[in-house]
Amino acid sequence: MSPQVFAALVAGGILVAVLAILAVIFVTVFSRNERVLKRRLSPEAAPVDELEQKDRPLLQAMVRGGKNLEAMVDEEGESARLLLQAGWRSASARIAWYTFQTVLPLVLAGLVLAFWLLGPEHKKLMYTALAVFVAAALSFLVPRWILRGAASSRQDRIKREVPLFIHLLAMLFDAGLSTRQAFASLVRDSRGVLPELGREFEILLRQIEAGSDMSESLKNLGDMLGVPDLVSVLGVLRQVDRYGGEIRQPLMEVLSVLEERRTLDAREKVNLISGRMTVVMVLFFFPALMIFVAGPAFSSIIKALGDVNAR
Repeated sequence: MSPQVFAALVAGGILVAVLAILAVIFVTVFSRNERVLKRRLSPEAAPVDELEQKDRPLLQAMVRGGKNLEAMVDEEGESARLLLQAGWRSASARIAWYTFQTVLPLVLAGLVLAFWLLGPEHKKLMYTALAVFVAAALSFLVPRWILRGAASSRQDRIKREVPLFIHLLAMLFDAGLSTRQAFASLVRDSRGVLPELGREFEILLRQIEAGSDMSESLKNLGDMLGVPDLVSVLGVLRQVDRYGGEIRQPLMEVLSVLEERRTLDAREKVNLISGRMTVVMVLFFFPALMIFVAGPAFSSIIKALGDVNAR
């Protein structure tokens, strides 16, 4: 068998294995809710957790492997907070996440093995050792980068929803609603307007209806999301809920502070863009301008000097 055919077979086998793993994850995760519902409706059904352990040993093993890898690099519990900030609360999302953490090292190990089998013979051991180091580093770092990026992106979306949230709160309080009633109205009628905050307020409302303290629930929500603008608004609501008093004026003051802060952020971004554009102009526009302006004069001088030398 020629080396080219062998390389093609190995690459094809790795590709098929990766696609098979991804297909299993997709089918298993997205069919989980239907299976759980059927088991709960069955009168002789066993506990859901036990059945899942029996029916999906491979997926459970992959989830446990992902949790073990996460525990190795996250001793302070940052991943749990980032998962909440990213909005990945459901069991399906967490299963998919932990499975991804297990599959990624396997895929990278397959690539390293393919490089060992198909790579150049010159200094193969050194390059393979470097590839193993890079694969191990990426196995730990890539999930953290993805999770932090997802959490940061959702925090930005929540931050953009805060001014509208303040206006809606002021309108609802002017209509005579209490804090709990205002959150219930936001969850019921404003999910399309506040998609990210609506999900969080729905969970908050369930906690309050279950008997949780309003002030403590608001504090936990602000600490969990980690959005300073939202923390300021929730701090005002906590203060009013605990001590009473007028709420519209404090909300408008917070809104004014947030708008001023956003104006300053916009000016800072404009200043940064101006500096970057200056660099771009110096590198690309200024040389072209000099050629356009000084080019004819320089060509005339060279031509005149050439005529003088010719004489």
